[in-house]
Order: sequence, then C-alpha cells, then structure tokens
Amino acid sequence: MATFATSEQLLVIIDPAARQADGESVRIAKDVLSAGAAAKVCLPDGPEEFARALGRRGSRRPVVVGDDRALVRAVTLLHRARELAGCGLSVVPVGETALARSLGVPGGAVAAARTVLDGAERRLDLLVDDGDGVVLGTLGIPPEPMRAPAAEPVAAVSGRTWYRSLVRTLAPRPPRLSAIPAPRPSRLRVEVDGKTVVDLGQPVAAVSVTPGTGGLARVEVRPLSLGAEATPLRVCGRTVTVAGTDFRYRADSGVSGPVRRRTWRVVEGAWGLVLPAGA
Repeated sequence: MATFATSEQLLVIIDPAARQADGESVRIAKDVLSAGAAAKVCLPDGPEEFARALGRRGSRRPVVVGDDRALVRAVTLLHRARELAGCGLSVVPVGETALARSLGVPGGAVAAARTVLDGAERRLDLLVDDGDGVVLGTLGIPPEPMRAPAAEPVAAVSGRTWYRSLVRTLAPRPPRLSAIPAPRPSRLRVEVDGKTVVDLGQPVAAVSVTPGTGGLARVEVRPLSLGAEATPLRVCGRTVTVAGTDFRYRADSGVSGPVRRRTWRVVEGAWGLVLPAGA
C-alpha cells in the first residue's frame, strides 16, 4: 500500500447531492482537508462539471466528497479515460454510502478526512463488463426488491430543471414510497471461465458476483428446485457470462438492463482507494 505526504496537493470535488444531503459534514470535511494539505476545492453544479473537474486535476490527488453514486461516477470516468491505473482515489462519504463503507472507508466526516491525509492507497480488483461499465462492489441478478420514491414534480426554472430533479432523486431524504414487486424466478445461463454453472432449463432465484482478490470473482447462484430454493452454487473465476431473456441487474448503486447477454471480467488491482493505514 502506497502512503501519501500531507504536503501533496489535493483536488476536493464536492458532489452537489452531498451539499444538499448533509451540509455540515461537507463543511467539516472541507475544513479538515484544507487544514492538513494544500487543497483546491471544486463545487460542480452537475455531472458534466464533475467530469471536467476530475479530468483537469493535473498532479492533484482527487478526493470525492459524496455518496456511492459519486464514487462510482469517478471510477467510471477514470476507467473510460484509461487513467484509472495511475490515479488513487480518496472518498469522504456523505449520503447513501453503504458501498464506500463496505470497501473500508470510515463513515464519519472527520475520520474519513483524516484517512485522506494519513491513509494508504490499496489496489482493488474491479469488474468490467462488455459495455465498458464497472462494478466496485456486488453485482446482483435480478435486482433485489426495493421501494422507490414516487415521481416528484419540479418547477421549470431555466435549463437547470433536469439537474435539480437528479439531485432530488439522489438526496437521502424521506420520500413518498411505492412498492416494486419482487422479481420472479429467472431462467439464465451462467458461465464462469467458459464452463456452465447453471443452464436455461434450471430456474434461479438470484445470481451475485463480487470482485474478490487475486483477479478472481466470487459467484453465487441460488437455483430453485420444485418451487423451493436449493443449495447455492459457489464458484470463482476471471470471467462471468450471463445470458437469458431480457434480464436486469443491479451494479453497485444503479440498475441496468434489460439485456439478453452480458459478460464481466475481473481486472486485478485495477483501481486504488485510500484506506486507513494498516487496513
């Protein structure tokens, strides 16, 4: 794990959803980072400005202050620019941050900001699909049942209406909820490193894929047998291909699809995340 000197320059990108969700945590993080290092603070108004700020970071080490969506956005941008291998990311989680915490990032603003200053970069494996999408945490097929916020109208105010709607969608505040039905059993063909784990004739309750260590993904298939869930099938491999009829999947904080076929491959040590030293 690579360590960093506090004299290193930082580019602190504060996601707009974080500013709306918890302005106090954002302020604390900014104060700690500015006191401990030469920090340039960037306040993008939307995804395009977020991307421009990250792309113009120069020699500054990027720090994302935001939720899991902001973290995934940063990794995706760096991956698609083919700059991920040489850029270690730091995160101060604000908002919905289950993914960041599962990766080892401290939850509190002070502890996370101190980790940015005193922590060490750890190289992590990444799942990359054949559409150039990335998965940092767990991939789930089909998406788990969830409760989603009902649509909320936004008054039309100049050209910012679409972005204000996006920020409201991301902000973790009490929404009006509507139930999404539980997914039905799927018929999928799951192949790991070219070998069939389950075929279309066997209905499955769920499939999960998680990047592990050493360039291998952990795959779990939960088949159904006579209407009851059977013993899960667990395998490891470097490539995972799933095929079926119009299936959806959850990758980190977003749902994608429907697709009929998708392949994910593990890229070993693809990206760096600054974690507490010794983690």
